[in-house]
This record gives sequence, C-alpha cells and structure tokens, in this order.
Amino acid sequence: MSSRAPSVSRHLYAQVIAGLVLGIVIGALRPAWGEALRPLGDGFLKLVRMLLAPIIFGTVVVGIAKMGSIKEVGRVGVKALVYFEVVSTAALLVGLIVVNVFRPGAGMNVDPATLDATPVAAYTTGAPKHPDAVSFFLDVIPTSIVDAVARGHMLQIIFFAVLFGLGLAGLPNRGKPLVDLLDTMLNALFAMVRMVMRLAPLGTLGAMAFTVGKYGFGTLAALGRLVAAVYLTSIAFIVIVLGLIARLSHFSLRQFLVYFREEIAVVFATSSTEVVLPRMMIKLERLGCPKPLVEMVLPIAYTFNADGTAIYLTMASIFVAQATNTPLSLGDQLVVLGVLLLTSKGSAGVAGAGFVTLAATLSALDKIPVAGIVLLLGVDRFINEVRAVTNVIGNGVATIALARWEGKVDRARAAAMFTDPRPSGSGDAG
Repeated sequence: MSSRAPSVSRHLYAQVIAGLVLGIVIGALRPAWGEALRPLGDGFLKLVRMLLAPIIFGTVVVGIAKMGSIKEVGRVGVKALVYFEVVSTAALLVGLIVVNVFRPGAGMNVDPATLDATPVAAYTTGAPKHPDAVSFFLDVIPTSIVDAVARGHMLQIIFFAVLFGLGLAGLPNRGKPLVDLLDTMLNALFAMVRMVMRLAPLGTLGAMAFTVGKYGFGTLAALGRLVAAVYLTSIAFIVIVLGLIARLSHFSLRQFLVYFREEIAVVFATSSTEVVLPRMMIKLERLGCPKPLVEMVLPIAYTFNADGTAIYLTMASIFVAQATNTPLSLGDQLVVLGVLLLTSKGSAGVAGAGFVTLAATLSALDKIPVAGIVLLLGVDRFINEVRAVTNVIGNGVATIALARWEGKVDRARAAAMFTDPRPSGSGDAG
C-alpha cells in the first residue's frame, strides 16, 4: 500500500463528516436549498447500486469456487445461515420486548378510519397479502438471472450465484480460467467503486440536507418516543449482543468500531449499507479473514443478517397496533415475529423495502391496520440511519466471528490492524 493511503483515508473520513454537518446546517437554515440538493444523495446511491448486483454475483461465485472443497462450502454456508437466523431472531425478540415495555405508540389514539393511505399505496400494493414459506422459497428462484439483475432482487442473484459457484467448484481445472476472469472483473468493479467513493462527501451532504430540509427536526416531536426507542434498542443490541459475539470470537467490539469508523459514518449519512460493501470486504481481508470466506459470507449476510432492520420492523409493527389501539395477544405478537423471520429477508434489494416488508407483515395478521404505516412516513428516514448502521456492524461482526470459528483468521495480523487501524483505512477504496 502506498504511503498516501492513510492520509487519503483520513481525508475522506473528515470530508464525509464535514458533508454530514454541512448538510444538516443547510437543511435546517435553508430547507428549500436542502430539498434541492436531493439529487446529490440520490445520484451517489444510484452509482453504487449500479455496481452492487455484479459485485455480489462475482464475489459469491469466486468465493465459493476458490474454497475448492464443496464440503467446506457447505459447512461454512450452513454455519453462516444458522448464525444469521439465530442473531436475526434475537434482534426481533429484543425489539419485541422493548416496544412492549416502553409502549411508544400508547396514548396516540389514532382512528384507522381517518388515515389516508395514499402516500404508502405504492408499498402496500406491492406486499403479498398472506406471505407464507412456500411462496417465499419459490420467489427465491429467478425466472432468469437477467431478470433478477434487472430488478435488483438480491435473494435471486445470490441463489443463482451459489449454484454457479458450486458448479465451478466441481470443475477445479476447467473452471479456473472463468474464475480468474470473474476475479479480474471484480478488481475492475472495485476500481470503479474507488472512483465513486470520492463522491461520498457530496452524496452525504445531499442526503442529509434533503432529510432535514424536507422533514425538519420538528417531525420527530410527535413520534420522538419511537425514534428514541429504536435508537436506544439498536445501540443496546450492538453493545450487548454483538459485543458478546465479539468477545466469544476473541476480538474487541470497540476496536472493531474504530477500525470501520469511516464505513459507519458513510452508512449513517446515506442510510445505505450498499455503499460500503466493497470497502468492508477489502478491510475484512486486511484484518486477516480469508478472502474466499469473506467473498462468500459478507454478500449473503447483507440479505440474511439485517439485524437493524429486524429490530425496526418488530417495533414498527407493534407501534402501529399501539397507536391505533389494536389489541394484540401474545400469540398474535409471536405470529408477527414468525412472519418477520421470512419477510425481513425476502425484500432485500427492493426500493422501499422497509414499507413493503412492514405491509406484508401487518396484512398477514389481518388485525393491525396496514394504513397505519403512514404514521411512520415522517420519521422513517431518520430511523433508517440507525438500522443501516446496525446492519453493517452486524454483518462485519458476523464475518469475523464465522472466520474465527472456522479457525481461519490471521490473529497476529488482526491484532496489528486493531492496534493501529490507520494503515487499514481503505486507501484503495477511497
């Protein structure tokens, strides 16, 4: 790595923070200007999403193919899916407990008949009325890979990539030229990401200026209890649950947060975990995690290990019931949790995924008024920041934990990087 890397990295981090602060100031003092700056944030996210599907496809295929042994791929894959399901369920349970203890929606006394569901119609019409396991698994199978990529359906892309990677792993000699070609393609895509990431400060400025200019801080007043509850729950989940996983995996959560501070700042500012996927992969490899495992596990984690989203969806579902005085038994709430185990993973990569998933969950019970999600419109953007940060931290911790449990982490290298994170600052990616 060049001697410029740490400096470039620190400059990017400082520029992102400056963009975030400047965006808040512009949105607060000149709301019209803030709204006008929205294209900066939207354009930055579109540039990243343009690269996301081929990066995820390529990394999963190459990661599986380079593992060589199909048995090893299966072992790691099963461990990863079990880990994701256990931790996601823990996140759902934490959210369910907190929202019942603090009851942020109690006392709002909203009459569902008076709610205008027009603003969320695009999301509710796209949600299945009664999601079930059969339809969920059938939807994972793409009509074609071209269709899956065109629609950005990450579950379908990952499904095809896993099968393709397994096919190449079964052709160790004849498949090598294609694996090398895909690896070269990934290097080119990462080079494109490095160029795009130089625009991160502008994207941050535009996203934050629009959010504050459009909704204002006053928006939080009426729903402040829900916002505060989600933030506090997410922070507690990171510190307690992910902190425990980190301790069991023999690394420090605090050092992890310092090491990935730039990525966390970008995710918080843009409310998108997609923007830092390539940087996360590079830095996890530098941390001593084997490249094939990172390339296989991290992209799949983006779909199956959305801890922050799980917390939000549980709390939002029960919040709507509380706000509309809809009585829910313990059994009803457990049904909500069960449905979320499926729907929270089935909407990855879909625009407005939070509302689509929430609508699908509420309609599954036929008790909580689906129109009630209109109550969340004003604060969803603010909540999205913390759930995205929780997701990206959870995915990073999951990858290191799985690598540790496989006994494939270079501990000396990890200790050196955590002790002095400056050289790991992703100068290559920034």
